[in-house]
Amino acid sequence: MALFKPKFITFDCYGTLINFDMAGAAERCFKDRVSAQEMLAFTTDFAIYRRDEVLGAWKPYYDVVSDALERTCKKWGVQWSKADSDFIYTDCATWGPHPDVPAGLAKVAKEFPLVLLTNSMNDLIPHHVPRLGAPIHMTITAEEVGAYKPQMKGFEYMLDKLNCGPEEILHVSSSLRYDLMTCYDMGIKNKVWVNRGHDPANPAYQYTEIKDIGGLPAVVGL
Repeated sequence: MALFKPKFITFDCYGTLINFDMAGAAERCFKDRVSAQEMLAFTTDFAIYRRDEVLGAWKPYYDVVSDALERTCKKWGVQWSKADSDFIYTDCATWGPHPDVPAGLAKVAKEFPLVLLTNSMNDLIPHHVPRLGAPIHMTITAEEVGAYKPQMKGFEYMLDKLNCGPEEILHVSSSLRYDLMTCYDMGIKNKVWVNRGHDPANPAYQYTEIKDIGGLPAVVGL
């Protein structure tokens, strides 16, 4: 990607900036019901069901997590209760940034306004934004939009709210399936994939790859 000076740098938050430890929370919750040998497969199914749950009409993120967890437990023949969903959702508020995030974000924030487009709730994201270590110009939640990524509605809403076109932003995410595939379909040409191991690489989606946020300043010439 040629050197590009965006009007805004937009970000996915959970997974990209915040260490999204849903699998760890599920492991802690179910360690006495799912064997260590099977835990990775169990938490992978949990992630798959969460992605499926966000493709329909908007509902609170607690319900996304809870419904996905209940479906996972049904598949695995594991007992589920609302207390399990409560445990995992409550854990969400405790998560902090990846170690590389504060310094990398602070450097780009000196030159560009930073925007979050997050599959979060209005009462959940305030736990995380102050931990990022850089000023955030605007935060847009799925609750505000009324739809979750990977649906296009969030990106459309964000571009309208920023009063800019798809060619004027640089979008940064660790997820091809939640963010960068949708960006590609929408003509958002300037994309950065933070390779945190969440998805296999697919260069057909035309992104610049970095290993962590520490590599972002170089992408924009800083």
